[in-house]
Amino acid sequence: MEHVDVAVVGGGPAGASAAHAAAEAGASAAVFEKGVPRADREGLGPDSTDAAGILDYWVDIMDIHPDEFPDDVLLSELDRAAFVGPNESCVLRSTGIGSSYDAFGYTFHRAKFDDWLRERAEAAGADYRVGVSVKDAETDLRGDPRHTLRLASGDAVSADFLILADGPQRTVTNRVLDRFLPFPVTDHLGTTAANHIAYQEHRRLPAEIAEDLRGAITFWWGHIPGHTAYPWIFPNDDDVARIGLTMPIGLDVDAVPDRGAYPLLRPDDETVPGGSEYLRRLLEHEYGDEYDVPGDFPLVEDRGKSTGTETYPISSTRPVDSPVEAGIAVAGGAMGTTSAFHEGGDHVAVRTGAIAGELAGTGDLSGYNAAWKEATGDEILRNVTMADMVRDYRPDDWDRIFRTAREMLAETEGYGMFERKFAAGWDAMKLLLSYRWNKRRNRDLVNIHESDYVY
Repeated sequence: MEHVDVAVVGGGPAGASAAHAAAEAGASAAVFEKGVPRADREGLGPDSTDAAGILDYWVDIMDIHPDEFPDDVLLSELDRAAFVGPNESCVLRSTGIGSSYDAFGYTFHRAKFDDWLRERAEAAGADYRVGVSVKDAETDLRGDPRHTLRLASGDAVSADFLILADGPQRTVTNRVLDRFLPFPVTDHLGTTAANHIAYQEHRRLPAEIAEDLRGAITFWWGHIPGHTAYPWIFPNDDDVARIGLTMPIGLDVDAVPDRGAYPLLRPDDETVPGGSEYLRRLLEHEYGDEYDVPGDFPLVEDRGKSTGTETYPISSTRPVDSPVEAGIAVAGGAMGTTSAFHEGGDHVAVRTGAIAGELAGTGDLSGYNAAWKEATGDEILRNVTMADMVRDYRPDDWDRIFRTAREMLAETEGYGMFERKFAAGWDAMKLLLSYRWNKRRNRDLVNIHESDYVY
C-alpha cells in the first residue's frame, strides 16, 4: 500500500495550503482533490465557494501578501465598502483594524488563485492529485500508520496524519468525525446539505457605472428577505464586475413579514425569486431609469464556472475543534469557517490549512486547536456576533443601522466603532450594547470541543 506522512482530503485553499506547509516542514504530503470543471480553468480543480474579495486585515490572517501572486490573480484594489439599505446607506473607508496591506482590500480571480496555491504546494514538494475522489478515511489508533484512505478507484493510501479539507459540504469529514463522537456530528456541524446558496454573474458594466463603482465593494442589505441575504457588486478588471447574492434555502415567501418593504420583492411573487431574477431586479432598481437592463450589462461568458455565471452552496455553521489525539485536523470550510454573513472565508481557510499542515509535517498536531483560535478566533467571533445581531432585521432595521453607523464611524473607524466606551444617542448606544452582548454570548466559538471526542 502506498504511504505518505500527511494525507490531505480536498484541494481548495485549506487543502493546498496544508500540503504546502507540510512539505515545507519536510514531510511527504499528498492532496486528493476530486476536481470540478470550470469555463475559466484549463483543467479540473477545486470548487469555488467565495465571491473572491479580501479586506486589508484578512491579508495578515491569510498570511499571504498579494505581492506574491502572479499578475493574473489580483483583479482590482479596493478603497471602500458601501452598504445600501432601502432608504439609508453608509460608506466604510477603513476596517479600523491594523494591517500590513495599505489598500482597503482587493478582488481576485478565484480559479487562478486556487491554481496558484496548487502550484505553490507542488513547488514545495507536495503531490497534488486532481480527479481523485476519497470515499472514506479509516483510523486505527493502534495501527502504524494510523490512517487509511479508501479511494473511489479502489486503491488505498496510508498516512500518519490526516487533514480534512473537503469544504463546507464535508462529505468525508462528517463520516470521520462521527466515529469519535458520542452524538451525531451533524447535530453540531450542520448537515451535508447547504443552508444558503450563492449565485453570481460576471457582467460588463457601462463605462460610467464602472467608473462610479471602481474601488468599491457594494452590498444591498434589507432588499431581499432572509437571514444574511444580500446582493452585491464586486469590481474586477476591464469594467467587468461580479454581480451576485447570497440567500437562504427553503425560505417561504408567504411567511415573510412586511413583504412590501423589500425593494426586490413583488406583491405577486408566489415563491422566492431565483438568483438571476433577483439580480435583474437589482439592476433595474438601481439603473433601470437610465440604462437598458440587461442589454447594457451583458454577461461575460468566458468568465466564471459556466457561461459567465456561478452557483455554489454554503453550509454556514460555527467551527469545531479537531480530534488531534487521533492525528486528525479539520481545516477551512470543512471545520465550519465559511460564513454566509461575509460570503466565504478563503483567508481563514488558507491560515487554518497552513497551521494544520505545518504541525502535521513536524509530527505533532496536539497544538492545532489552540493555534487556529489564536490566529483566526477574533475574526470568527466578529462574524458570528454580527450574524447574530442581524438575525431578525427587517428593511427598516437596516436603514436605522446604516444611519446610526454613518453617524458613529465617520468613514474611518470601521469595526473600531464597536470598541468605544460610549456613543451619543439612543440608537448608537443600542448598537454598541447589542454587539457587546452578542460577542460575550458567543465567546465560546466552537460547536464541538476537543474534550467531546472519545478515543
